[in-house]
Amino acid sequence: MNAEIEWTEQVKKVAANIRLRGFRYVMQNNGGYLSQICSSAEMLAYLYCRGMNLGPSTAPMIPEPFKGVPGEGRPYVSGADYNGPKGPTLDRFIFSPAHYALPLYVALIEVGRMAPEGLAEFNQDGSTVELISAEHSPGAEVTSGSLAQALSVAGGIALARRMKGDTGNVWVMMSDGEFQEGQTWEAVQALANYKLDNIKVIVDVNEQQCDGPMESVMAIGSLEDKLNAFGAYAVDVDGHDIEAFDRLAQTDTKGKPLFILARTNPTKGVEIMETKRPTLHYLRFSSADEKASFQKAYDAMAQEV
Repeated sequence: MNAEIEWTEQVKKVAANIRLRGFRYVMQNNGGYLSQICSSAEMLAYLYCRGMNLGPSTAPMIPEPFKGVPGEGRPYVSGADYNGPKGPTLDRFIFSPAHYALPLYVALIEVGRMAPEGLAEFNQDGSTVELISAEHSPGAEVTSGSLAQALSVAGGIALARRMKGDTGNVWVMMSDGEFQEGQTWEAVQALANYKLDNIKVIVDVNEQQCDGPMESVMAIGSLEDKLNAFGAYAVDVDGHDIEAFDRLAQTDTKGKPLFILARTNPTKGVEIMETKRPTLHYLRFSSADEKASFQKAYDAMAQEV
């Protein structure tokens, strides 16, 4: 098997396992952020298996409890330790959609950066494995529970790294709902102004948000056209096409920040989720019969994977 086939098969396998493990957790806990798992599995698998140049994790396999805010006797704890050490040639990962925490933790497990037992701490009192990730949560470097903040932070990191002569990139994962925020557009304008082509952004364009389809809440029009007008290098792609991600990641954007607009299906691999439209943001079972139907779908997925 040649190297090109090897990496694509690895990414596809990890993506399938992200969906399976995430679906299992949702079933065991009577609901959860399943649509985000469905839509982001390929992009997280691609980032961790191929896209990002990261060193090995320097964090404990089972995340430690939250010890309090930094202060005397309480050192700063960073979830970025799960993404490895910081180095001039290594990439940095800034995770923006904090409500995608479950898919992120599952991805860390599937690539061997966190132990499966760590997921038992998810959304538990006193845990760093939070429902909405913070700067101490596994895989997260900044608090981004107020959406759109992380891109600004990433821009500052990218500018500082260029000034220092670092060759590593800054990768950012975002959700499309963040483009309803003014701070996002201010950040894009700054990235373009400083010609930060060492920043690469992948956006989950699943067209869904808490209150329903984005078009029914606040339409944002063509992200590709708007971002390019702001001076970025933005391209729409199939959000489950890992080869498309890779082509863009290796493109010379000539001084422009890269935005991979991954148009995803929020029910990908779990087609029974279609019955929950138009509200897909958080899965809640309406009856025992409905949960049984989802359980049957999970069992079928488990046999295939």
